[in-house]
Amino acid sequence: MLAVCLIAPGCTTLADLEKPDVKIAGTWHATVPHHGRTGDLVSWWSSFGDPSLSTLIAAAQAENPSLDSAAAEIGKARATMAAAKADLLPGLTGSGALTRSGTGGDKANRVAATTTASGGLDASWEIDLFGKARQTGEAARLRVHERIADWHDARVSLAAEVADYYVQYRACHQLERAYATELASQRETIRASETAATSGFTSSADLALARASAASSSSTLTAQRAECEVIVKSLAQLTGGDEPRVRDLLAKGKPGIPTPKALKIAAVPAEALRQRPDINALELEIAASLAEVGAAKADLYPSLSLGGSVTVSSASLTGTALPWSFGPALSIPLFDGGSRRAAVASAKAAYDGAVAAYRSGVLDAVAEVETALVRIDSTRRRIGDASVAARNYRTYFNAVDSNWKAGGASLLDREEARRSAQSAEVSLIEIRRDSVRYWIALYKALGGGWDANSAAAPNTTEKGNML
Repeated sequence: MLAVCLIAPGCTTLADLEKPDVKIAGTWHATVPHHGRTGDLVSWWSSFGDPSLSTLIAAAQAENPSLDSAAAEIGKARATMAAAKADLLPGLTGSGALTRSGTGGDKANRVAATTTASGGLDASWEIDLFGKARQTGEAARLRVHERIADWHDARVSLAAEVADYYVQYRACHQLERAYATELASQRETIRASETAATSGFTSSADLALARASAASSSSTLTAQRAECEVIVKSLAQLTGGDEPRVRDLLAKGKPGIPTPKALKIAAVPAEALRQRPDINALELEIAASLAEVGAAKADLYPSLSLGGSVTVSSASLTGTALPWSFGPALSIPLFDGGSRRAAVASAKAAYDGAVAAYRSGVLDAVAEVETALVRIDSTRRRIGDASVAARNYRTYFNAVDSNWKAGGASLLDREEARRSAQSAEVSLIEIRRDSVRYWIALYKALGGGWDANSAAAPNTTEKGNML
């Protein structure tokens, strides 16, 4: 068997890695927003035109511990790869000893003290006949790149999360201002109603309605302010915990909801998927799993190793000796209760699992892009209608308000008109907020502009730079 495999090295080679066949559409089904005009994904955050957002993202990239954790995983994978590569090289072990011995007691039994010194070298080298060590080293190398892809994925996700919270914060403050403006108006209504009730021009029921509406608005405003505070806490957590700095940046930023420029939308899903580091990581896991199948199969065959040793010993009674040895050793697996074949089966199952995960990841990635495109197109269409509704509801409220002040409309009619106007304005703010959030989701779904061919591995001793 050994002779046959020595002259036929192909007996343990595996077929080249083939990507799993995942059928995806040739073009995006959803409407491409803004006709797919070109933008720069890599520096896309600058397209918002808000330095505070860019600074917050940079702070998160430098301070968030999740990136440190991902970088540590890269270091761990590199150490594993170095250990795997060491198995391909010969090993050399040195030893040394110095012993002083003798026998005391009666004169007849007494032996003079002697000194024995010895030193030796032991060398061993397992010849990688069937590629077990090579396949193990290849799997370790691929997993280094897989961890690098995970690191890039973490960066993209972190940047998108910071931007998403930033957009939510800006919208939150717009809602807060809208509620505060309405509350101020309602308090003016209460004062007018109190004066009218004292003079007998209005009923106590209208005054109670005005007070109830103002209290309800005050409660809504308090809840809205709390939501804004929660978002600030979340941003502080993502950017390293320096809350005063976060608040300063938020105060300096533009008050409106930031709007990005258009992205470059790939016409073919596969082109966009190449930008996604998580898909690249899944591909690398398939390759690593396949290499481990090869290593497990190679373990079924005999192993050949070369070994040698030389020892120098010197004793005051016997003098100097120089024993040495050298020769090959063959280990043939005869019976192991099926453990080696079970290891092959386990490796194959892991490969099948990696293939399934890749297929699922591709389908999920395509679905994420398609969903983001649908939502972007939907909000784009809704913004126009919501703007018309908000404008006309406000016009209607102003008319009812004027009529109420002239005594031609009831306070109930005025409150209904006010609620309709406020609801329309809140809806418009939320739609604008969601529109930008869906752009951010699309940025993330497209991999954040990451390129597998040009991405550099992070320096584990330094923080990563902002995308």
